[in-house]
Formats: sequence, C-alpha cells, structure tokens
Amino acid sequence: MTYQKTSHTFTKIAFKPLHTNLFNIVLLSFFLSVGCGNLYSQEKKTKKSQVPSARQTDKTKKVVTDTTKTATDTIKTDSIKPKKAFLDGIVKRTAKGYQKIDQKNKTLTLYDEAELYYKDIELKSGIIVLNYDKDEVYAGRIKDSAGVLIQYPNFKQGSNEVQPDSIRFNFKTKKALIYNSRTEQGEFKIKAQITKKENDSVYFLKGARFTTSTDVDNPEYYFRTSRVKFVPGKKVVVGLTNMVIADVPTPIALPYAYFPMSQEKSVSGVIIPSYNDSNTRGFSLQNGGYYFALSDNYDLTVLGDYYTNGSYAMRFESSYAKRYKYRGNVNFRFENLISSERGYPDYSKQNIYNLQWSHSKDSKSNPNSSFSASVNMGSSKYFKQSINQANIGSNLNNTLSSSISWNKTFNTIPQARIALTATHSQNTQTEQINMTLPSLQGSIDRIYPFVGKDGAKKGLIKNINLQYNLSGKNSFVTTDSLFFKPQMFRDAQIGMQHSIPLSTNFKIFKYFSASASTNYQETWVTKTIKKSYDEDSNKVVDQTVNGFDAFRTYNFSSSLGTTIYGTFKFGDTKKIQAIRHVMRPSFSYSYTPSFEKYYDTYAIDATGTTYKDYTRFENGVYGQPGKSNSNIIGFDLSNTFEAKVTDKDSTKTEPKKVMLLNNLNFSTSYNFNADGKTTFALEPVRVSGGTQLFENKMNVNFAATLNPYAIDNSGQQINVFNINNGGSLFRMTSANMTLNYSFSNKNDKKEENKQSKRNGGRSDDLFGTNTDLNDTRKSQFSEEESENVITEFFNSKLPWDMTMAYSLTYSNAQRENKITGNSIMVSANMDITPKWKGGISSGYDFVQKGVTFTQLRFERDLLSWRMSFNWTPLGAYSNWNFFIGIKSGMLSDIKWNKRSTLNR
Repeated sequence: MTYQKTSHTFTKIAFKPLHTNLFNIVLLSFFLSVGCGNLYSQEKKTKKSQVPSARQTDKTKKVVTDTTKTATDTIKTDSIKPKKAFLDGIVKRTAKGYQKIDQKNKTLTLYDEAELYYKDIELKSGIIVLNYDKDEVYAGRIKDSAGVLIQYPNFKQGSNEVQPDSIRFNFKTKKALIYNSRTEQGEFKIKAQITKKENDSVYFLKGARFTTSTDVDNPEYYFRTSRVKFVPGKKVVVGLTNMVIADVPTPIALPYAYFPMSQEKSVSGVIIPSYNDSNTRGFSLQNGGYYFALSDNYDLTVLGDYYTNGSYAMRFESSYAKRYKYRGNVNFRFENLISSERGYPDYSKQNIYNLQWSHSKDSKSNPNSSFSASVNMGSSKYFKQSINQANIGSNLNNTLSSSISWNKTFNTIPQARIALTATHSQNTQTEQINMTLPSLQGSIDRIYPFVGKDGAKKGLIKNINLQYNLSGKNSFVTTDSLFFKPQMFRDAQIGMQHSIPLSTNFKIFKYFSASASTNYQETWVTKTIKKSYDEDSNKVVDQTVNGFDAFRTYNFSSSLGTTIYGTFKFGDTKKIQAIRHVMRPSFSYSYTPSFEKYYDTYAIDATGTTYKDYTRFENGVYGQPGKSNSNIIGFDLSNTFEAKVTDKDSTKTEPKKVMLLNNLNFSTSYNFNADGKTTFALEPVRVSGGTQLFENKMNVNFAATLNPYAIDNSGQQINVFNINNGGSLFRMTSANMTLNYSFSNKNDKKEENKQSKRNGGRSDDLFGTNTDLNDTRKSQFSEEESENVITEFFNSKLPWDMTMAYSLTYSNAQRENKITGNSIMVSANMDITPKWKGGISSGYDFVQKGVTFTQLRFERDLLSWRMSFNWTPLGAYSNWNFFIGIKSGMLSDIKWNKRSTLNR
C-alpha cells in the first residue's frame, strides 16, 4: 500500500486500452504514485540488477531469435479482444488531507476537501472513494473534531447540481444512487430521501418534497410525495401529493401533478380561477384562463371572469420582443356588465372595453428609422365602471390619448424627413373623440443660399435660410356611440398644408439678439361649405361641397432680446455672500394681414336684406383664414435668482450655490387693431414662477393673472383701465399655487407606477396604488427587498417614504374674491417591521370640508408567500381586497383572493 500526501495540486491520469487487467492495475498504480520515493528507488534497483554482461548479451540474442521463430510457427493469433478501459477521459483530483491508493482492493481514497473532475462531472465532498475495478465512485461526509458531519457532497453534471448526504455513481452505466439529495430546478428546490439516477436525463425520487422556499431543509411549506419522476430542465411528474405548511399536513392534496420546468421558454398551461361573490352579480369565477407559450418571441394569456347573473369579462394579454429589434405588449379587455336581475328597477346592462398597446423599436436596428406606439383607447366609462380596476386616479381621468408614429430620415443634401402619425384623444366626460388616421409630416432641412464657401453664417444676409414643410391630415370628430361607424368616416376632414418659412438672425450693438421671419402657407382641403337661407324651413342651412379647394396666407414676425446679469455682494464673511439675478427681456412683433377675399355673405332672413360674412373654409382641418388684421407686439421677461452661501462644511473653500427662484416670468401683449368691444388692446399680465426647496425635494409652482381693465356692475369687462375706475393698477382675476414634496429615509429613488400612468392616473400613489383586481400577485409596494438588520430594539432603521401635494386656487374674475380650491393629499409607506409593510393615501378638502380619497394598504412578507390587504373605506369607490398566495410564478395558482364589490 502506498500513501501520497498532496496539497491542492491536480494530477492528470490518462487511461488507454490495456491487454490484461493485471497490467491495467500496475499501470494505474504507476501513474497514481508518481513522486513516491520508495517506489522509485525499488524500481531503479530492480532495473540495475537485470543488466546483462556483453558475453551474456550475445547468447541471449541468439536464444531470443530462435525462440521467436519457433513461436511464430506454433502460436496462433489471440482471438480475445483487449478490454476497453472504463475511463476514456482525463481525471483530475485533489484533497487537502491525503490520497490513498489500495492496490489490493483497487481503490483510490481522497480525504478532506476532496475534489474529482472527469469530463462534465464535478464531485466535491469530505471523502471520495474511487473503485477503478467496479467503475464506481462513492462520496460522503466527514466528521469534524466535535463529531459534527461536515463537507456535504456536491455532484454536478453539466447544468444539473445535486447536494446529497452521500452518493454512488457508476462511470460506465451513468447510473447513480443518491441519499438525501438537494437540488434546484428553476424556482423549485427539491429534497428526496433516495434518488436513483437512471441516465443523464431521468431521475426517480422516493420520499421527496419540493418547495420554492429558500431553506429546503427547513421550509415554511412544501409538497410531500412518495414517488417522483424528474427530468431536469423539462418536467416533474409526481404521484399522490400533499401540501404541508409549517410541518403540519393540510387537506390540500392531488392524486397526481405535472410541473413544467423548461429552461428555454415558458410552457403553455391552465390558469386556475379564483372564487368570489357579489351582492349585485352573484357568485363568480375570476382570473381563470390559459397561457399560450407561442414562441420565444411572443406569448398570449387569455383570462376570463363569469358571474352567475350573466356578467362576464375577457382579457387578452400578449408580450413580444426581439433582441436588438423591438419589444412591446398588447392588452385588450372586454366586459359585459349586468347589474341586478331583469325586471327589477335597478337592472342595467352595458358593454365596455379598453385597448392598450405599447411598442418601442431598438434604435440600433436602424438609426434612420423608428416606430413607436402608445395606445390607450376604449369606452369612456371603462375605468369608472370596470369590475377589474380599482384606481381613483384612472377614475378621475378625463382624457384618454394614443399615438402611433413612424418616421424616417433620408441622408440626402439637404436632409429630408418624413413621419406618419395616428393620434387619438378622448374626453371621458363628454365622450367626444378626436382622431387623426393618419397625419403626414414631411420636411426638408434648412437651406442657407447666401453662405459663402467658408461656411460661416454671420450677419443678416448670410443667416437667411428657408425650409419646406409638408403636413397632411385625415381627421375625425366623433363620439363613443359612433366610433368606427360609417358616419364617422363620412364626416372625415381631409386636408394638406404646405409652408415655406424664411428667417434670419443677427446681432445688434453686440448685446442684442434679433430675428426676423416670414412664413408662406398654402392649405388644400377636399370639403368646403356653402351657407344659404332655406325659406321652407325658415333657417340658414349648411351645404357640404365636395371637391378640391385651397387658400393661401402669409405673416411676418420679429423679436429682439438680451440677457442682463446683476450680482449683489454682501461680503465673503457673511452667511449669504452674494445674490445673482439674471434677466432675459424680449420683445416680439407679429403681423398677419386680412384675407377678406376668402369670405362671402349670405342672407339670414326672408327679406334677403340682412347679410352675414362667412368663409367656405369654416371648420376645416387646418382652420380658416383670418378676416381682420393682426398687429400685435408682445413683451416677456424671465428672471432667475441664485445665492452664494457659506458652506456648513468648514473644510470647503468655495461657497455653496443655492437656487432661490428657478424662474419668475412676466408676459403680456398689445393689439394695435383691437376694437375695444370684443377684443381689448392690452392683454392681461401673466405671472408664473417656480423653485425647488429642501435639496430639490419640494417643488413650488405659482401663477397669477393680472387684468388692467375694470368691470361693470354686472361683472363684464369694460374698456376702462381699473386704476381710472377707482381701483388698483391691476386686478388679480385668478391665482394658483401647488406644492409637491417627496421625502424618504431610503437611499434609492421611489420608482413610478408606470401602469397607473398608462391608465391615465398619477405615477405616484397619492390616489392609492393602481390595483388590477383580477391579478393581485404583484406587490402593492416596491418590489425591492429592504435590507433591515435590527441590532437593537430601539435603534433600528425603519424605511419609509412620503409624498405630499398641496393645491390652492383663488378666483376673482367677477368680484367673487374667494378661494375655489384648497386641498392637501398625502401618501405614506413604511416598513413597520422587516416583514410588515403599511401605507396610507388620504387628504382633506378645506373648501368642501371633507376627507378626500382614502386608501389603507398592508402587506406581510411570509417568505415564500405574500399576504396583502387594501381598503378604501369612503366615497363612491369604496372597496376592500384580501390576498394570500405563493410568490413564485410557477405556483401562482395556489392562492386565496377575497374582495368586495366596487361601490359604483
């Protein structure tokens, strides 16, 4: 027996086919014992004693020659084929303790942090015994000085990894016997008392339990079964299975079960519905359906609800993506809502739907072309009446909008661009829909005809440039009831507009920037109107005239502006060292002549003596030409204020810059052609401003309108200045102020609720979290797990965040002089304990003197499970929802969801 002490150095052993088993053992021992001094010395002495003398050498040669000839004549070729070696690859091994070779029992033992590598097999354990006669390897644990078993085996073949108590593996048959194996397959963690490895792809398990818990040895729940067929990366088929929670068996059991575990793509399967009941719609099954794994690039989920009173809902959700090309998702929802029973006075029936589509194209696929889509359209009452949505922000949303656009850039000289866009805007209150299907935008880049060969654009002449723009629209104005009906297409307005802007800019007296421009527009339409008096009906009728028509307009504009800097210094030793004031005044002038030639007259009574002007281009897709001159001069002044203050950090030598006002703007205009009755010469002064406080955590915005004209006793504006009517210089007709403050003790920024914003609500949770009542598997709070390590009871960090919004509105247009809006909204979330999260959204309206929308939400992290509860106790949208279920998407159907009916 030979012992060989090694460190973590690998020794390579290459096996070749040998003729006899004895010679195989000798050769194997030779390779395994390289470096042993006693074996090397003994072998050297043996060789030395066998060296013949010169005289003996000649005799030996003769004898050998004769013997060879005789053997050639008498011995036949051996018909027994040489035995193939069981190892046809390189074996690497190492051990921290020792390596022992037993030539009698034909074993190699590796002890203490033993490692064995052969082909795609990796084996690490406390002890490894290789029997090269039986082609088997055994691995197991060892005991430490305290008698505790340590260094569990770790068997890895390819991508499959097992961590048992002990293992026997046959290199020739590829079969293995594993005791107390532990393995991970996707989200599943599997532990079995005995595992039999049939081949590289099939395992049979006895006394197995599988779970999604982190600790497979002490899980908070698991599924226990006696027989399992396990195909790594593909499936798990089990017999009678019982669910165990906290080591207590539950009555939940299945005679058999099948779990797909594909690593390449998702697998199609049934989505189990949840049960609920409603006072107005009866019993129901919700969120049941089927998931279709159509390909690696796209999928489809079909979900449905059914109520015993006949109500039902369907949802189709699909996500798609192609790497370096595009990605997106489509959601279509339809609900047939029936309230009460037929024959009762509160009976109602209606159909509502909603379509959402989001698509984005990877810019790397084609930098000169792009396509994007953001669609949110459907019934105006969907978010107010849907039985599957609970979000006050979406309920209060008055507008649904959509946009689909494609644009392409042509790298010509000059560069050209073209874009096709389909837009949709829908008012959920009036149910009016404005749509362009599609609109065309085209342009040719600016051309500088007077630029010299040096390419310099300096001065009035060289900066003259022109451009060509093209716009076309197919516009629809309709309502919910006529959407995509024939009448909608009959009322379409089609037009095209060409424009050629000519502009230049230059400096005056070095400090003033001036610009001047003129714009020529030609508008084409396919429909015009003709007004006439109908004696039979005794009214004016509009007659639509189909056919091509056009009108042409032009205008002129110019501007002059500069920037003025001022610094007020208070001294380097002061707390406030200096205040910097930046002013940007600008004057503008615009002139548009009258285009009376496009106006006609029509009689408005039976006498035919009273006429009224009109243009046949009324209600056109690009408006109509103006009848009166427009001669307006405008003034705008923007200001910013910044302070330099002494930094609290005494080590810093430079003062700290603090923004006092990001902007403070004043703007007004004067119309030289005002008639003093319908239009007034001086427009109201508009004041707006904003700043950020508390390290940019609070946004403050304010605005006011100052009217220089007085009003009469009836509250109508008159052409008399307010100061000449016994009042002040300006009359503040309206004002508003908003405060938004977000603060938190977390380092990370709170992420936006994109789905709530997509539905038309707010991106924050001031109006509560956006809840899809048919799918409550996602957390109400941030998905990021908080890392709270409580070291002391009174000295632990509890993560929290808070968002506050305050709004104040003042109105005095007709001497009402009152606050029309005054409300505050607050939303706060906190990790009450490392496993408990809570949140509240509420507010108060000081004008209506009542509590605004309020939502309470709680969530408990149950390790592999999640429990949540949210409650809206007040208002027309009061409801509550309770959910408990497994977090894992693979076992998402194991849940219990109970909720109240929305009070709508």
